[in-house]
Amino acid sequence: MTTGERIRYYRNRKGMPQAALAGLVGRSEDWLSKAERGIIPIDSVSMLITMGRALDIENVADLTGPYFDLSLAAGPEHPTVPGIRRAINTPPSLLGIGLPGDALTAQQLAERVREAWAIYENETERYLPVGELLPGLLAEAYATLRDVTGEDELAATRSLVSLLHLHQVFLRRVGERKLSLRAADRAMQIADETGDLSLIAAAAWNVCGILVSSGEVADSLDLARRTIDHCRPGEAATPEHLSAYGALHLVAVIAAARDSKAPTAWEMLHKAEDVADRIGADRNDFHTAFGPTNVRMHGVHLAAEEGDAHEALRLADDVTVPEPGGVLPLERTTRYLVEVMHAHRLTNDDFGTLYMLNKIMEASPEEIRYFPLVREAVQTLLKRPRPQMRSDVHKLASHIGVLT
Repeated sequence: MTTGERIRYYRNRKGMPQAALAGLVGRSEDWLSKAERGIIPIDSVSMLITMGRALDIENVADLTGPYFDLSLAAGPEHPTVPGIRRAINTPPSLLGIGLPGDALTAQQLAERVREAWAIYENETERYLPVGELLPGLLAEAYATLRDVTGEDELAATRSLVSLLHLHQVFLRRVGERKLSLRAADRAMQIADETGDLSLIAAAAWNVCGILVSSGEVADSLDLARRTIDHCRPGEAATPEHLSAYGALHLVAVIAAARDSKAPTAWEMLHKAEDVADRIGADRNDFHTAFGPTNVRMHGVHLAAEEGDAHEALRLADDVTVPEPGGVLPLERTTRYLVEVMHAHRLTNDDFGTLYMLNKIMEASPEEIRYFPLVREAVQTLLKRPRPQMRSDVHKLASHIGVLT
């Protein structure tokens, strides 16, 4: 059974209408209907957890199959979370005192934060090394901020906001939504105090991302639109201001689509295209990965989210996926490849599906193991292998652990 079929089974077993379950997970009835039919993928661990709790099941494996073992009872957390939690819960005035962390120069701090982001965005084995860095780096950032003045103070503040963004992304990925939101809220407050519109836009983009992943899509859309109005760039706006401003439009695209507001989603996408044209190249300012390529990727996602796999594939013809180690983070390009693979699968194109699975394997052999959509696709191909596909399908199945 696919994940969607399993959700329908457990929902019917509880006697729960689609509208009721959709309301519990913060999505529309139309979205849930498409998810149960396999038209819209559920490839988010946070949504699988939310869905599992709403259906009163004991393990996410009941929805995904036994390859994804995640108990919904209280269980062990990521080993680096206690140290990060202690750092975030410590008053900033004590960071660098109660926790080890010496003051750096503004330039040294910026370099340390860039190095941490580089590990997270480019390395497949990233969670443990980054998690171990974060508490001490946060202490160093606050110690530095107390020690600098003038232009160096603004530079150190920008590094601190970037570091809190990294905390937000990391904590969200390891399932610590409340801590993640706390880090994002602190970053937005600090950014707001600077009056720097580009920094404010980037901080709001991070909060919007958490709200979307938590199912609070209406709140995410509202925050994105209000911040867009507040941070509108002038003619002399810097590329990083335009990047953060454009990224707000893309998170609004996702929020609107998941709130069943397709016209708003397409409107936001077209506005993002205008901003991307103004920038003229892919960038990663504030780690937003904004530019023409990511805008086109979101067009593919939006078409797929609406259930139009053929339109998604037509739009994908205009997307050139950057090589690994380029401007776009590995996580972004891998997720896009998975979306294109799923569109091929929805059109019953086994050869296209296998081709994209091999592309995902080539790009990210570590990450491919953790996408439920990949596992479902490989399991489907195993059931109807063609002679010219059999070898590749079995290699993939063995690698991701579905071949018994």
